[in-house]
Amino acid sequence: MMDMPLPVVASARRPRQGMAHWLEAAAPYAVLAIAGAALPLLGNSYWGVIATRACVYWVLVSGLNLVVGFAGQIAIGWVALLTVGAYTTSVLAAGTVTPALSPYLTLAIAGVAGAVLGAIIGLPALRLRTFYFAMTTLGFATIATQIVLAWQGVTGGGVGVAGPVFPGPFSSQWGFYYFCLLLAAICTWMTANIAGSRFGRGLVAIRDAEVAAEASGVAKPALLMTVFLFSGAVAGIAGGLFASLQSYITPDAFTFDLSVLFFIAILIGGRGSILGPLLGTILLTILPELAAPLVAWSTFLYAALLLAIVLVAPGGIAELLDFRNRRPLAGGRAIIPRPELVANVLGHKTRSSPLSLQGLRLSFGGVRAIDGLDLEIRPGEVHGLIGPNGSGKTTTLNVISGYYSPQAGRVVLNGGTLPPRAPHLRARHRIARTFQTPRVVGAASVIQNVMIGGTVGGQGTFVESLFSLPRHRKDEAALHEEARAMLAVVGLEPLASVRADRLQHSELRFMEISRALMLRPAFLLLDEPAAGLSPDEIKRLGTLIVTISRQGTGVLLVEHHADLIFDICDHVTVLNLGKVLAAGTPTEIRSHRDVVDAYLGA
Repeated sequence: MMDMPLPVVASARRPRQGMAHWLEAAAPYAVLAIAGAALPLLGNSYWGVIATRACVYWVLVSGLNLVVGFAGQIAIGWVALLTVGAYTTSVLAAGTVTPALSPYLTLAIAGVAGAVLGAIIGLPALRLRTFYFAMTTLGFATIATQIVLAWQGVTGGGVGVAGPVFPGPFSSQWGFYYFCLLLAAICTWMTANIAGSRFGRGLVAIRDAEVAAEASGVAKPALLMTVFLFSGAVAGIAGGLFASLQSYITPDAFTFDLSVLFFIAILIGGRGSILGPLLGTILLTILPELAAPLVAWSTFLYAALLLAIVLVAPGGIAELLDFRNRRPLAGGRAIIPRPELVANVLGHKTRSSPLSLQGLRLSFGGVRAIDGLDLEIRPGEVHGLIGPNGSGKTTTLNVISGYYSPQAGRVVLNGGTLPPRAPHLRARHRIARTFQTPRVVGAASVIQNVMIGGTVGGQGTFVESLFSLPRHRKDEAALHEEARAMLAVVGLEPLASVRADRLQHSELRFMEISRALMLRPAFLLLDEPAAGLSPDEIKRLGTLIVTISRQGTGVLLVEHHADLIFDICDHVTVLNLGKVLAAGTPTEIRSHRDVVDAYLGA
């Protein structure tokens, strides 16, 4: 899709700023690594066990964080995967089913078993949401416990089974601690790689702005299943480590409290963060040891801590540590787009055939939202779509975008019919759009929001991103520069590192346009982009839209500002009650009697 390189618009100071930002982000992890490596010097074996347990828990939570913190899925019963991993390693190492295997091999097998179960648990997430999905995960946790109890010949039932013992140099207490610390560090590195990739941005977009994610080409089912596989794999490995740490495991070790600990660690740490949930896991592992007399109240303490965090800092520990976004922004900011850069960032494209709507019909109950609509959007032109509220304008955009399936008619591009109900596939046809209400990821920076629009342009796989391989790094560097170029076009480059939820409404409008431009769209659908803008901003917006269209992009503009429509459009279609009331040039529409009576008034 990315058929030509974008110019580098970075300043000479950016590499140095980027290095400083990287060092600032890496410093907390370096401190934790040094503290963890130096812990054995204290010689306190008791706290060594607690630290080892924190490392084991983090191995699981690091993967669960992608499911809960990034993708926004409420997965409470993840202790089921810990159970499966623990019993898989213990049973295989003990030789109750097969000849006794090496603990390292059993750990790998536990990872595979966890991945399979993670995918199975994740299947309902494709259809169920919020608490319904949470109930299914709790159901899996109950099933896992019942299987362990019933399969006495293998698992030992309620009596339990001995955990695996790793050979030297990991057979000693501190040797095993270093082994767990190393795996925890690797998991931190891998999940941080995913968080900073197009896959991580896609997960957060699914969580906070699902329709915008799909419009940008994020394939939700495939991405969620991939993440469930990875999260299940590391949870299975964590189960094997847990079994070895416990020395002997019984079903009583896998309590509901433990599952709550994993879930709350992410919430108090902060969604969409790696460092926050890591600190949350450490805190919740140590807390019961500091308040041992209140161990029976552990669930109450977890809930109280969660409530305190929500009231004081809804964004969790990560928000408390985010000093960068507490700095005040300059007031009275003006948005000054730079249309002269459009040709550089969009390039001179080969024009495609028109996008045609042929005989579209769509009803909601007894309401005919679209009634036999024929419409043609030509490359290189701005086509205005106007009409009273409820006339079917946004519904038309939703049919083109694949969110709605027409009951009759079709959407045709390049001689083929676009499939209905497949919004993420529209991006591959270079059909981009904005929304009536800006759909953004508030907790992400402006440039990260824009980079979401370039999802389909990435070439690296999930595994390449997981291990930060060359193609992943190349993708990220290219996307970052492209996003800066698009922000420069709309005049928002100075705000690139600012959280999107700190922007003014008008700035969010232009940010959405820059995200849509990341597709280098053949067709751009704009849903009331001038809503909430000042007269000067509307004029600049009009100039920008015309410039984009003259690069060969077909623009469909839904707008209530009649002056903007008549000033910049090449063709205008007026809808009323789902039907075409009139179509023609702006001059013809302005003087059309039926249009004046139904929509324009005096």
